[in-house]
Amino acid sequence: MLIKLEDIRRYYKVGTEEVHALNGVSFAVAKGEWVAIIGQSGSGKSTLMNVLGCLDTPTSGRYWLNGKDVSHMTDNELADIRNQEIGFIFQTFQLLPRETALGNVELPLIYRGLGSRDRRERARKALEQVGLGNRMTHRPNELSGGQRQRVAIARALVTEPSLLLADEPTGNLDSATGLEIIALFEQLHRAGHTLCLVTHEPTLAARCPRAIRISDGVIVKDGPGPEVALDGRAERVRAAAGT
Repeated sequence: MLIKLEDIRRYYKVGTEEVHALNGVSFAVAKGEWVAIIGQSGSGKSTLMNVLGCLDTPTSGRYWLNGKDVSHMTDNELADIRNQEIGFIFQTFQLLPRETALGNVELPLIYRGLGSRDRRERARKALEQVGLGNRMTHRPNELSGGQRQRVAIARALVTEPSLLLADEPTGNLDSATGLEIIALFEQLHRAGHTLCLVTHEPTLAARCPRAIRISDGVIVKDGPGPEVALDGRAERVRAAAGT
């Protein structure tokens, strides 16, 4: 298994109150799987994403990533894990405005200490992989939203991570462009990449082979993407109707 979570709990202090963001979450993800984590605001999915991405540590429980127990690592150890094992894709792209597409994709390799020639070659290949071979010298303000997200995906791919972790990757895109990005994820899945997408969008979750729905810090459904996404949509319809 690439990912294994065992009874993960994450509690926060907010004033005098203790907020239980995660309440005993357990699941595993095999190498090469494509999983959506779906839930509404306040469900705990963002906290779960932070734990999966080694941006936060659980209050209790165990988390293994690619065979390493990362549950109680130091901040420096977690930074190394993030650089070596995880490629992040964000809703807001997180691109440097003054850098070209190529320069943005090279950035994680600078942190790894690669020489400029190797960095440039690997960044070129990553941009070609996402269909932006002809946009390498363009800066973010010269690219469409979909192209900027492709740059972000190339940046996530360039380090050859064990896990691609995407936070609302279609949230800032129109529906047609969002479908293009989902098609790119499908292509990456077929190529053998492991993907976890955190989203509140049922249409995105429905395209994934597997979806995990979280509510009030616990997993309420884990199964085929269309089935789990449909449950989420039905739940909102019932709520809107007051039933």
